[in-house]
Amino acid sequence: MKELLRNKILDSIPEGVFAIDKDFKINLFNSAAEEITGFRREDVIGKYCKHVFRSESCFSDCPIATVLKTKKNIFDLETRICTASNDMKSIKINASLIFEGNSPVGGIATFRDLNKIKCSNINYLSDSHFHGIIGHSKQMEDIYDLISEIADSNAPVLITGESGTGKELVANAIQKTSKRNNNPFIKINCSVLPANLLASELFGHAKGSFTDAIKDRPGRFELADKGTIFLDEVAEMPLQTQIHLLRILQEGTFERVGESITRTSDVRIIAATNINIDEALDGGKFREDLFYRLNVIPIELPPLRNRKEDIIPLSNHFLKKFSNYYKKEITEFQSGVFDLLINHNYPGNVRELENILEYAFVRTTKEKKIEVNKLPKNIISSSIPLKEEPYSYKNSSELRERTELISSLEKHHWNKNKTAEELQISRTTLWRKMKLLGLTT
Repeated sequence: MKELLRNKILDSIPEGVFAIDKDFKINLFNSAAEEITGFRREDVIGKYCKHVFRSESCFSDCPIATVLKTKKNIFDLETRICTASNDMKSIKINASLIFEGNSPVGGIATFRDLNKIKCSNINYLSDSHFHGIIGHSKQMEDIYDLISEIADSNAPVLITGESGTGKELVANAIQKTSKRNNNPFIKINCSVLPANLLASELFGHAKGSFTDAIKDRPGRFELADKGTIFLDEVAEMPLQTQIHLLRILQEGTFERVGESITRTSDVRIIAATNINIDEALDGGKFREDLFYRLNVIPIELPPLRNRKEDIIPLSNHFLKKFSNYYKKEITEFQSGVFDLLINHNYPGNVRELENILEYAFVRTTKEKKIEVNKLPKNIISSSIPLKEEPYSYKNSSELRERTELISSLEKHHWNKNKTAEELQISRTTLWRKMKLLGLTT
C-alpha cells in the first residue's frame, strides 16, 4: 500500500524523477521521466543510468558521482541526454544522495525539459520589468540603469549578493543587452565540480588525459568563443584553476587538460559569488589579482528584506508562472496574504519567496485565490519585526502604502491613468505620491 501511494505521488510530479542504487542502476522512474525521455519505466529499471541516458556528462562528470565526491547537491545543471528515439534533448537537472544512517546508498535526480521550460517562460516573462528581472525598488532600478550603461562594454562583471537574490537573472540581462547577445552564452557552476573535472569543463581535455577521457573534448571557453560565459560561485573555484582563469583574462589563452597546444578564446566573462569577498581574500581562498581582474564592473544585489516593496510584484509574477506551469487558474491573493509575506525576513531571499508561493499554489486545489491558511506554518506564525530599509521609510504605514500603490500599478501594468481612476485620485496626485515614495526615476 505504501509503495502504491509513493508511486502515485511521484507520478503526480511534473518533473522527471529517477533514482539509482549504489551501483548506479536505476530503481525508480516516474511518469514525467517517461514522457521527457521516451523510455518506458519497465525498460530502464535495473539498467545502468549511463547506458540509458548516454549523455557525455555520464562519462566525465556524472551529476550524482559529483555530488558523492563534493558532498554538495547540484541544482539547475544544464546538460543533454539521449532519448529513446536517439535524439539529444537539453535538460536541467538537480541531484542529491540517498542515505541510510550516515552512509550513501544511492542517488536521486529530478529534471525538466529545457526547451519546454523556455517555451513556458515566454508568457510570464513578457510581463517582467527588465529582461526577466522583477522589481521597481530604487535599488533594482539603479541596477537596471547600470546594465543598460554597460551594454556596449566587453569588460568583466562580478555580481555579488546573498544566495537566492537572482544573480543568474542579472547575468542573463547583461548578456541580452550586450553586443554579444546573438553569440553563445555558456553557464557553469564552479562549486559543484572537483578541481580536475572543473578544469576539464572550462578548458577541455585531450583523449587519455585522465580516466574516462575517452576522446578529445572542447571546454566551455572554446564553446563560448565570441560570446559570453557565466561563472557562478567563482570564488569557490580551486586556486589552481583560478590561475588558469587569470591567464584567460590577461592574455585570452589557455591549454586543454593533458595538452600543450595554446588556444585562444574571445569571451566576455560574467562571474558571481555569494560568499564574503573580504573573508575569502584574507583567507587565501580567492586570489586578489583574479578578484581585481573580474571586479571591473561590480554589481551588488540587495537582499529581499531590503527591498520589500518588490514582494508584491514578485508574488504576482510567480503566481502567473505557476498558473502557466501547473495549468491551474489561480489569479489572486486573499486579503492578508501580503501582510504576512511582507512581514517575513527572507533569509533565502527571492528563491525562498518563490518556494513559499509554490507551496501555497500546489496546496490550493479548489479556490481561485491563494488563501492565508495555504501558506507555510512558519510564515503564518511569523512575528519577525520589520527591519530598517535602505529606502528611508518614516514608519511601517509608509511601507504599506508603498506596497499597495505598487500593487495597483502592477494591476494596470503601470498605466498611471487607470491606476489613478481606480484609486479615485487625479493623475497629478498619483505622480506626487509616486515621487514621494521613490517610484519614479
